[in-house]
Amino acid sequence: MIKKVIIFLMFCLCSAGLVDATELFEKDVIKTSAGNLEITFIGHGSLIMEYGGRIIHVDPYSKLADYAKLPKADLILITHEHQDHLDLAAIQQVTTSKTVVVVTEKSAEKVTNRIIMKNGDMKNIEGIIVEALPAYNIVHKRDNAQPYHPKGSGNGYVLSFADKRIYIAGDTENIPEMSLLKQIDIAFLPMNLPYTMTPEMVVDAVSSFHPKVLYPYHYGETDTTRLVALLKENRDIEVKIRRMK
Repeated sequence: MIKKVIIFLMFCLCSAGLVDATELFEKDVIKTSAGNLEITFIGHGSLIMEYGGRIIHVDPYSKLADYAKLPKADLILITHEHQDHLDLAAIQQVTTSKTVVVVTEKSAEKVTNRIIMKNGDMKNIEGIIVEALPAYNIVHKRDNAQPYHPKGSGNGYVLSFADKRIYIAGDTENIPEMSLLKQIDIAFLPMNLPYTMTPEMVVDAVSSFHPKVLYPYHYGETDTTRLVALLKENRDIEVKIRRMK
């Protein structure tokens, strides 16, 4: 009850412009060799990262926050074309004339003034190395036998912040390409059934590329305690649970 009252008061203060609206959400600070990286966990597949005075939005989604009150973006990363990841209203609310918007080929049909990155592309954007990786289903499919996320239509992204490498997987399963990942410090892996991974699939994924920290995200109603239990004997991977339904 007390927590709900605090959140309500924070919301009122944010609405009045007296408090940074990101304070409504959980945050972690990651130390890099060139300064702190602050990660704000908006929810679902949506993140905000602040590094070196630059703001990065990942899959902004209006259902989760009033983006008009959130920081404007220097960089926006869109993982794929589904509405809960490509929300034009949210994108518009955090875009300025200087914002760089990175999209997939499929997403480019809906977004103007953007940069297209295909699987395998790498770019230096605002001093941040951005790599686009595949994100797709192998097992989980629709009734018509088509995968929820076909190969080639979605991106995961690896972002390099000085000496730290962050992997944001997008909507994907434990695909073979993950075994090619190197030196991943932090991984965001989806666990939203039936569209992405089971906890067991996530365990298989991290066993292939060994991140130091794992954040399950976009996990819907999937039980995160199952994932924690499966990895409790793995002392090399720290599992961090945040509000990312």
